Amino acid sequence: MTIHIGAQPDDIAQTVLMPGDPYRAKWAAETFLTDAKCINEVRGMLGFTGTWNGHRVTIQGSGMGMPSLSIYANELIRDYNAQTLIRIGSCGGMQPHVGIRDVIIAMSASTLTSPSQGIFKELNFAPTANYDLLAAAVAAANETGVKTHVGGIYSSDVFYDERPDLNEQMTRHGILGVEMEAAELYMLAARHNRRALAVLTVSDHLQTGEALPAEDRERSFGDMVEIALKAAFG
Repeated sequence: MTIHIGAQPDDIAQTVLMPGDPYRAKWAAETFLTDAKCINEVRGMLGFTGTWNGHRVTIQGSGMGMPSLSIYANELIRDYNAQTLIRIGSCGGMQPHVGIRDVIIAMSASTLTSPSQGIFKELNFAPTANYDLLAAAVAAANETGVKTHVGGIYSSDVFYDERPDLNEQMTRHGILGVEMEAAELYMLAARHNRRALAVLTVSDHLQTGEALPAEDRERSFGDMVEIALKAAFG
């Protein structure tokens, strides 16, 4: 057990999917995994381990924001030997051609600040996804027929952003969407030589103001979970 994860050493698989919302972890485990068992309830941050197509998988909530994700990813890597970590979550679209319900597969993740900033000091480290996972996710998305975009995203350290000038520049430079966790996940994976990827569902749009109705979210989020699972074992 660790400070934030109450699982025993053998309770957690080497492949971990990480939604921000612990109840989304519960839904994904009940929907996609066989014989899913709750392995963590510390601080209400639910985690489950089961199998998918015979492969052992853990789905562990990460909370909102890079500091929270950093806690769980660090403990999963250092204390439970997780090898593959895939963020599954929602994001806001930033390009006109990116629509609600589309899936974004994040090739890179830009950020202003992160828990890792103190390590890099003056260096602007460019965190990127694991290529093998990225390629497998793209192939899986093509099989499912889901409209998918591959490229850079922005990991913000605030939810209520008041920087329209920054959003304008990111849109100008082709950033596909905004979320709050992936950049730190990619940095930690690079530091510890692990595989990481973020597969995201566009739930709202910064330019159009559109938002995915609550009743449609689970059905739409299922596409990214399926893509993530196929990528992990592809």
